[in-house]
Amino acid sequence: MTVKDLRRKALRAFVMVTVKPGTSEDIVRSRRIKGVKMANSVLGRFDAVLVVEADSLDELKKIIYEMIEQHPNVLHTETLISIFHPPTREG
Repeated sequence: MTVKDLRRKALRAFVMVTVKPGTSEDIVRSRRIKGVKMANSVLGRFDAVLVVEADSLDELKKIIYEMIEQHPNVLHTETLISIFHPPTREG
């Protein structure tokens, strides 16, 4: 059985997003943005969590600052850059 390595790009970041009330579904649709691999509405301190993958910090910056943060309903983001990915196991 092969365990699929979910990391397709060199960098992965989790972007926590706070949006204007009632607009979390709009930001979840941002998974159409190149580099956004997953986007979910969540309950709690943030309204949505996006998983972003990029080949470089410059590409990651462009996705987050130029596409996500410029969304008209986004009030605040907090980005967590992943520093560890489990190794791929083959067997």
